[in-house]
Amino acid sequence: MTTSLARPRYDGANIRTWVGFRQFLALAEEAVLGWFRERGLGPHRLYHDHGAELSVVDVSARLPAVLEVDDEVRAEAEPLGGGRFRVTLTAERASGRAVVLVGKVAVALVGGDGVPEVARQAAGGYPPAPEPLADDSGFAWTWRARYFHCHFSDRVQHAAYVRALEEVVDRYLADRGRSVGTLLRDRGWIPVVSRVRVRLLADAHMEEDVRTGFAVTDVLKNVVWEGRMDCTVERAGVVVPVATATIQHGYALTRGPGAGTLARLDEATAAALTGGAA
Repeated sequence: MTTSLARPRYDGANIRTWVGFRQFLALAEEAVLGWFRERGLGPHRLYHDHGAELSVVDVSARLPAVLEVDDEVRAEAEPLGGGRFRVTLTAERASGRAVVLVGKVAVALVGGDGVPEVARQAAGGYPPAPEPLADDSGFAWTWRARYFHCHFSDRVQHAAYVRALEEVVDRYLADRGRSVGTLLRDRGWIPVVSRVRVRLLADAHMEEDVRTGFAVTDVLKNVVWEGRMDCTVERAGVVVPVATATIQHGYALTRGPGAGTLARLDEATAAALTGGAA
């Protein structure tokens, strides 16, 4: 096991001083990279000395507590075999250390003749990829895979899909008349993510167009909703799934007698999120 200390990036503190789910996943990724670096096998050495590209292919996490921008996070990464790691993040609170993330991270070493691409390594040991969302099931957005979405000069990296999930959720909510800004201003609701998973299915490459579909798949007890993202590219008329993700999302109240608790979704909001009338 490797234990390291880190802090969330300041750019992730978008709502008050809480950081968003993307920062949690970035810290989990760094914990696993720390395990490799501690053993003298960081990405630089693996690439230049061994011709291997270290790629994150799957991150799943439960987020039981908020993370503040000034928190010092203790990250523990424990190998489980097969390129998989258990990651736990904790932060100091008045009552002691609190767990802010429990999750698993899977990595693959890619490169050299005869070494499988990320697609085949990522698929090993996992259930089959789901069929991409139908065009009429939710919201679609297409983005160009720029160089800053990639690593090792070609392949779209896992963190780019985390950012895509963050953005497509924001676009979806706005499309449904429930944008983050609207709910903040009108109701004092702060978005809270409690579970998230982002998994690579195949390689997408620099300057390909990535179609990103999103839909809310369920509303649980009128408190949280679950959503799914699918990313695909089209090559020679064939649609290729490259990533999939799930997210569980709710809202915390910032004012009134229930401040600090989760908001209950009214009928109109639940209907708008699931495709009914806004």
